[in-house]
Amino acid sequence: MTVPKPEADDADRRALHERIAADLRDEIMSGDLPPGGKLPSTTQLKERFVASNATVQKSLQLLKDEGLVVGRAGAAVTVREHRQRTMRPASYMAPAASDEPYRWLTEARRHGHPRSRLLDVAETRPPADVGAALGLGEGDRALLRCQLLTIDDEPVELVHSYYPLEIVRGTAVMERRRIKGGTPTLLAELGHPPRLSVDRVSARVPTREQYTALRLSSSLPVLRTLRIVYSDDERPIEATVMAKAGHLYEVQYEITPE
Repeated sequence: MTVPKPEADDADRRALHERIAADLRDEIMSGDLPPGGKLPSTTQLKERFVASNATVQKSLQLLKDEGLVVGRAGAAVTVREHRQRTMRPASYMAPAASDEPYRWLTEARRHGHPRSRLLDVAETRPPADVGAALGLGEGDRALLRCQLLTIDDEPVELVHSYYPLEIVRGTAVMERRRIKGGTPTLLAELGHPPRLSVDRVSARVPTREQYTALRLSSSLPVLRTLRIVYSDDERPIEATVMAKAGHLYEVQYEITPE
């Protein structure tokens, strides 16, 4: 017996303006509505979604608040020029030269003016998955370096990096200041060069800290990456939790067959 497929509106319990915004958001992120291009007119959207003018305007306001489109009274709503930025982790894994900036800053210059702001440096008990990745015992502490990465003063990524204390104690990693070339460069100088990076990527509802730091306007998922960096003898030397707005950024990996 074939079970009939439910109509989309029966299965989707979201408010109509949220469903409209979701369809338009997908078209923006896939490129069907290109950067700088105009969105369909209000009349066209009303006909397409069988919606009132107020409902269509409410959906467009969601997209404006999310930073995907721009518009003003009397003018067409258009897709922002940098609708979605692509970040390539492989391009900034290797340590930079000691006289060069952290590789993320170099890579991010393709998109605008990048900046790294150090928010905190402290010994702390890391999240359970981080502690397990670093091989710490229950209740063991690690060094946390928290920073906010921005491009053109817009938040890009909230970063929490954790390091085993036996590796970094007494070094510049524990100081509340930025490190020339970034911690990968310093760790390499300390005899712990990065050899392998393993990423675990998931989509999650933003925490309060992420919501505030990234200036989010809704509970759209963030991309959460747990990156574990290994040195010689498969020793974990760093575990980093990175969160970025899922509707504004995508992560690109280049993979070759084993």
